[in-house]
Amino acid sequence: MKAVRFHEVGGPEVLRFEDVEQPTPGAGEVRIRVAASAFNAADNGMRAGFLPIPVVLPHVPGYDVSGTVDALGEGVDGLSVGDQVVGFFPMERDGGAAEYTIVPADRLVTAPTSIPLADAAGLPSVALTAWQALFDDGNLQAGQRVLINGAGGVVGKYAIALAKRAGVHVVATASPRSEEAVRAAGADEIVDYTATDLLSAVEGQVDVLLNLAPIDPEQFAALVALVRDGGKVVSTTAFMATPRDEARNVTAATVFVLPNRERLTELVSLVDKGELKVEVTRRIPLAELPALHAEAAAGRIPGKVIVLAS
Repeated sequence: MKAVRFHEVGGPEVLRFEDVEQPTPGAGEVRIRVAASAFNAADNGMRAGFLPIPVVLPHVPGYDVSGTVDALGEGVDGLSVGDQVVGFFPMERDGGAAEYTIVPADRLVTAPTSIPLADAAGLPSVALTAWQALFDDGNLQAGQRVLINGAGGVVGKYAIALAKRAGVHVVATASPRSEEAVRAAGADEIVDYTATDLLSAVEGQVDVLLNLAPIDPEQFAALVALVRDGGKVVSTTAFMATPRDEARNVTAATVFVLPNRERLTELVSLVDKGELKVEVTRRIPLAELPALHAEAAAGRIPGKVIVLAS
């Protein structure tokens, strides 16, 4: 079978599109005939060696995967050959940038039926990140207010939709380029951060400040003033500290997305109900994944790209 792997960490040139042996599932595992995997910024970091995930080399990237169950290992219940599934794979194990891949059965849920199977690969980790940031780390409740900084990205649009569904008032930052998409996602208020100072543009305080974008640490610290006493600052920018204000009991949390089969099942249900839209910006063949990594190494890739296995 074909797969993309890196045998050493480094630049995009370490990725190889090559023939590898088809894997066999062990106890508790499932083999998937891959429809698609999704590209995430963390894939770039793991390949480059600056994200401390203990991968075994050679490594197949792509930890968000959709596909069809092809073979079952010993002791697997609740899944059958032919089932269409989606999952957030263990990041330290081989992923889905291949025609076939192996995954623990407990990482899989039934794929959405309302969208193409390949597109479902764009859902797992980004939607889970949004959910965990808002409700697990942010403890948001109906009737509260959230400020989402960096709402124009993929996670941001999931966060807007999920917050609105929960009865939360959403204030979102966006550039003119992403304003329409942020509005379509359901934001109640939109602040153009390219033309307006957030501290003066946001009226009243919020219960949670969710940061999803690279930001100057001093600016980030200043934005804590927008959070009410006892509120929360949540951030996905793990490379920098999340600020807090102990004097006002404003606490801080940094999001590290965790697998959650029950939550992913619920997110799939929201997709099939039409309450959550899976964003797929580009679809590329597996052989072009090294070129996509080169593009990511040169600058940020907007939207969500999925990698078709065949």
